[in-house]
Parts: sequence; C-alpha cells; structure tokens
Amino acid sequence: MSAGSGVGARGGAGAGSGIGAGGGVGAGQGLGGVRAVRGFLRARSRTRSTSLDRYVTLFCLLMFAAVAGQPVSELLTGLAGAAGTVEPARLGAGVALLALGLAGFLAAARAAGPVLMTAPDASWLLLSPLDRRQVLGRTGRALLMVAVAAGLVLGLGLVAVLGAPDQLGWRVLGALVLGVSASVGAMALAVLARASQSWQMWLVVAVVALLVVAVVAVSGQVRTVLAVAAGAPLTAIAVAASLAAAGSALLARQAWRAFGRIPAREIAAASTRGGHVADAATGVDPSALTWIAEDNHWRGRRLRSRRWPALPAAFATAWQDWRRLARRPGRLAFTLATAGLPALLAQAGGAPGMLGAVVLAGGLAVAASAATGARRDAANPALARLLGIGHRPGLAARAVLPALLAALWTSAALAGLTLTNPTPSPASAATLATSSSAPMTGAGFGLGVAELVLCGVLAAPGLAAGALRMVRRRPVDHSLPVIDTGAGPVPLGPVLWGVTGIDLALAGCLPALLALSTAPPQPGPYLVAQAVTGAAALAGYVLRAGRAT
Repeated sequence: MSAGSGVGARGGAGAGSGIGAGGGVGAGQGLGGVRAVRGFLRARSRTRSTSLDRYVTLFCLLMFAAVAGQPVSELLTGLAGAAGTVEPARLGAGVALLALGLAGFLAAARAAGPVLMTAPDASWLLLSPLDRRQVLGRTGRALLMVAVAAGLVLGLGLVAVLGAPDQLGWRVLGALVLGVSASVGAMALAVLARASQSWQMWLVVAVVALLVVAVVAVSGQVRTVLAVAAGAPLTAIAVAASLAAAGSALLARQAWRAFGRIPAREIAAASTRGGHVADAATGVDPSALTWIAEDNHWRGRRLRSRRWPALPAAFATAWQDWRRLARRPGRLAFTLATAGLPALLAQAGGAPGMLGAVVLAGGLAVAASAATGARRDAANPALARLLGIGHRPGLAARAVLPALLAALWTSAALAGLTLTNPTPSPASAATLATSSSAPMTGAGFGLGVAELVLCGVLAAPGLAAGALRMVRRRPVDHSLPVIDTGAGPVPLGPVLWGVTGIDLALAGCLPALLALSTAPPQPGPYLVAQAVTGAAALAGYVLRAGRAT
C-alpha cells in the first residue's frame, strides 16, 4: 500500500490523503483528523459500545459510591472537633504516611509510563502524521481521572489526620483541593519526566523531598508546626489551596504541551507493559505480573561474569539468587528501609495484634521477593535434572536466602517497634492502667527488645516456607466452581490461589502471632513453640514438595 493512497471504501490506510470517499483527513487537520480517524474505526468496529455498556458502567459507579459512601460519611462525622484531641505523635505519623503515599504514587506513575496507549493505537496511530497531542488526548483524560481519584483519597486522609475543629465543610473542601492538586501535580511531573531529562531530575528531587518530610514528621521535630497546621484558620487554608491549585494547573499545562515531545519508543514500551498488565488482569493471573517485571528489568542488560564460588551442587544453583540480590543494591536498601513502616503504624495508633500481622506479612513479602529461583525451578525443572540435583536438596538450598532476609527484616521491624512508644492520651492511659498491670514495651507487645528480635528470627523458617509455597503455586484454576454467598458469588479458583502460601506461613508463625497479639507475661513457651513450628513447617514443606515431584 502506498504512502499516499488514502482510506477508501474498503478500509485502506493512507498517511497523506484522507478517510472515506467523500472527504480527506490530512496530516495537518489536528483534532478534526483524529476525530475522523476514531470515528472511522468506531464505524467499522466489531465490538461497538452500546447503551447497555454505558448503563452497566454507570450502575457500577453508583454501587461503588454507595458502598464507599457510608465509611466516608462516618469518617467526616467523627472529624468535628478532632484537632484538639489529636496526639502529637499520631499527628506526625499520619503526615508521614501521607507523604509516603504521595511519594509512592509519584514513583508508581513514573514506573507505569505513565503515558501509554492501547496496542492497536500504539501500533499505527502513534507513528501516524496526526498531531501527537491529539492522539494522546484519551490518555491525558485517563491520567487526569486517575490523579483526581488518588487526590480525593489523599485529601480525605489529610483531613482525617489534621482534624476539623470548626467549619467542617470548608476544611474538608480545602483538604480535597490540596490532595487533588498534589496528585495532579505529581502525575504531571511524571509525564514531564518522560519528555525531558531535567524534569526527571526534578522528579527524583520531589521523591527525596517527600521522604525527608516523612522522616522529619515522624521524628517529632515539627510537632509544633503540625499542631499549628491542624488548627489553621480558614483564610490560611484557602490561600494554601489556591496556591496548590495554581501550581498543579501550571504543571498540568506543561505536561500537556510535553505530550508531543515524548519519544515514541517510550510510549510504545509503556503501552507494551500496560498491555501485559491488562492481559494478566483479564485472565486473573497475577503471577504473570512478577514474570513481566523481572523480564523487563533484566532484558537488554549487560552483566559482568565472575567466577562461581566452590559450593556444593545444590547451593551452587541457588547462588544465582544471591548474585541477583547483589546486582540490585537499591532494591535491597529499599526493602530494608521498609522495616520502619510498622513503627510508623504504631505511632499512628495501630493495635498490637494488627502490628504483629503487618510485621509477619511484610516478612512474607520480603522472603517471596528473594525466592525467584524456586519459582523458575518449579516452572522448568530441566536444569536441576540435567545437573543431577535432587529436588529436596535444591529446594532446601533455595530456602536459605528467603529465610535470612525474612529474619533480618522481621527482627529489624520488631526492634523498631520497641523504639516506638507514643505518649497515650489520658483516656487511653487510664484504659491501659485498668486493663493490665504488666509493663507494656515495644508498642504494647509486652516483650523486651531481645525477645522481639528472637521472635523475628524464629519466625523466619515459617515465613520462608510460606514464600516458597507462594512463588511455586500454579496459575489460577478457573475450572473450579463459583460459591454463592450472602455477599454474592465468589470464584473459588482465585481465592485458593490467593491463600496459597499465606496458609502455610500462618500455620508456621502462629505462636509468634499469638505472642505479639496477647502480650503474654511469660513469652518463653511461645518462643519455644515458634522455634518448633517454624522448623517443622519448612522441613515438612521441603519433604512434601520433593515427594510430590
């Protein structure tokens, strides 16, 4: 097909002439040309959007609003006059969580693209002579909607942290404007970072600044400033909201102008990643996302070859997990830094049982992140068979690194909780005094530093067993039946896939979870039981997995 042929009645595509027999769509017609192209595609599409599709979309949005409306209304009702009773430590922890959430949103937007298109549009509309900004108009509107939704959540969190001593409606409105402005500005900054290297540096500066704000807020150095902000007059809130809205609007305008300068290869790569994520979500196969992320990271990288250490056969194959971890020091540092999040939740007022569950869940996630080799062995056991390595020795060698990282992270998280002892309010102090006479250390666990660290070390084998079971699980079995419950039909396949690994970790760490939840006066029996349970869980899983293969 020639470059100047056009699109006729048979649907041919031309870069230079037009669409249809009656009128052409040239390269310079801008918005009109894009509309004509999309109209041409809609007219010949096999899956047209009907009124029923729009009705279902509207119905789902209304149902979501009805479900989310009650907790939001309860939150807003309990905010009146809350600023005078907010504890300084909890105020700082709440602001730190908001700063970390905004930093995570900014980093996620940058990692996702964020400018991407559907596969058909990216294959030919992206490289067409049509105006790039008009072609990406749908993407811009979608990014704006995502940013506004995230900003509303951020604004509700802000007003929940600071409270509303008076004029609840106006303070909520100001917090929502601040949250939406922050999220829209973050999304615009992520878009600009794709178009210019200088904006990429500003994005890094913004993420680092948010992390510094989180650290300073949780350290207690700015409690006076936060208390003043919680009781700020409406005039100051209006000025801050106006400045934030103006700044975000300026960034959004710059981002819209930068749409035409983003390299096509960047948009195509982001579109490919987005298509893979959409396929995994459509097929309800979340395990594919980890494969995609790992392959995207290592594809095209040049790795230096080093001599393999003299190790036994099983540990020699497991050494690749250690090398992979050493080649990503930034990821390792970030993983270890997240050990402070449970302490942050403790300052925000988390209950001991909830904090214990969070610590063990974090340890399970850290262990699973280091079990990539076990997942590849389960998907393709040919290498182990060619090397003559038994399945049980190979799996036991693969379990060493996840157990070590789980022990390190869990111990650090529990030790950090001992440093978190927020000053309780008079009411909560009276409740604690009347409910228990035992000394409460470690954010209410009733355990000392050495006992908490030992508890984290003893829980590591159980977490490693759960992580190995989690990464080696098969894809979702959609042939399983759907169970009818009072809340609606529940597909059994995704549910069983989701609890696989968590069940073994929960069984292997049950004594530790009970000790962290109940704060026993004599934790010795719990620690002994945890040592036996964790070792039994790991040994039993390795033996059973070897017998199954």
